[in-house]
Amino acid sequence: MNRIAEDVKPGIDDMQTRLIEIVARVIGKSDREHPADAVLREELKRAAGLSRADGREISRAVFAFYRWRGWLNQPEPVVDRIIKAIELNERFKERSNTFTDEELVAKTVPDWVNEQMEVLPVWARSLQTEPQIWLRARHGRAKILAEELGKCWVGDGILDDAICYEGSEDLFRTAEFHHGEFQLQDISSQAVGLLCKPQPGETWWDACAGEGGKLLHLSDLMQNKGLIWASDRIEWRLKKLKQRAARAKVFNYRVALWNGGEKLPTKTKFDGVLVDSPCTGLGTWQRNPHARWTITPDDVRDLMDVQKRLLENAVPAVKPGGKLIYSVCTMTVAETNEVVAAFGKQFPQLKPLALTNPFNPKETADQLWFWPHEVGGNGMFVAAWKKIE
Repeated sequence: MNRIAEDVKPGIDDMQTRLIEIVARVIGKSDREHPADAVLREELKRAAGLSRADGREISRAVFAFYRWRGWLNQPEPVVDRIIKAIELNERFKERSNTFTDEELVAKTVPDWVNEQMEVLPVWARSLQTEPQIWLRARHGRAKILAEELGKCWVGDGILDDAICYEGSEDLFRTAEFHHGEFQLQDISSQAVGLLCKPQPGETWWDACAGEGGKLLHLSDLMQNKGLIWASDRIEWRLKKLKQRAARAKVFNYRVALWNGGEKLPTKTKFDGVLVDSPCTGLGTWQRNPHARWTITPDDVRDLMDVQKRLLENAVPAVKPGGKLIYSVCTMTVAETNEVVAAFGKQFPQLKPLALTNPFNPKETADQLWFWPHEVGGNGMFVAAWKKIE
């Protein structure tokens, strides 16, 4: 990233100039309808002659820009703001103690967030660090995989199949990836799968499966036995899920479109239903800093209604004695405590189910919070119920 910062100095070469032009172009095209990460991917595909190192420099500069946007003077030219953001990012890496808790709370997230949750200084500080890359190895193979990939450490005693990758190789090009030896999956997302505790031979429904990250984990925990239904409202996500499942050699699943309405994709009754609901994603703002500046309070209210509806409509699919798991990668009170409280009043036939925190086995509760500064991954909220027989 320092190489891009040198673009404002005399004597820069043509490649340095080109890198910062690409960064500025990504920022200029990014908005609510065009997330920065998607624009970045398209611009890197379109740019010929870039090395992988160039791509990493550009990506880091784009994310630094949005990570430090609260410190930038908006009327200044975009190139000046990019350079300022890079300098702030480097300063934070080297001397984070020069940033006060007060300024981090005030500048890291938009003002409206303070109305939706308590912005803890330690959380705000964690948002300004570059995220870790987490992999999930096939069950029992984490240490072997870590040795094969190199530059890894294993989450022994926490989540045994989790690997933190600290190298710079393109993991999607590795033989291990193409052989289905691992999935890129955040450690908090892996914790959700463990909380579900699906057993071999059971029947589960991943109601908001997306591209299948949690479904693949459920299948691994079930030893590819039993059956998992996967649904989503968008067809291309389910096509992506099928591709990932084939590579991972996962076969105990079926897919179906579901828009979250009362008409369910199957009449099957399930041992467990996972509602990993759409949400505002505040828990991912370390990894996705652009989203900090596109999400609004209206989104919180709208998504709260979606979350309530998904849970309500999933209830008939849970068999007596079965489990319902609710997870969101956000921390707002409306999408967590308030959704759970409203659901509990509406469905007294479902009783809160105690969960053991995978990161802290001494903690047991029917609602768990995973904070980025505590777990090293995305922020996540999980609640669970059991249907009375």
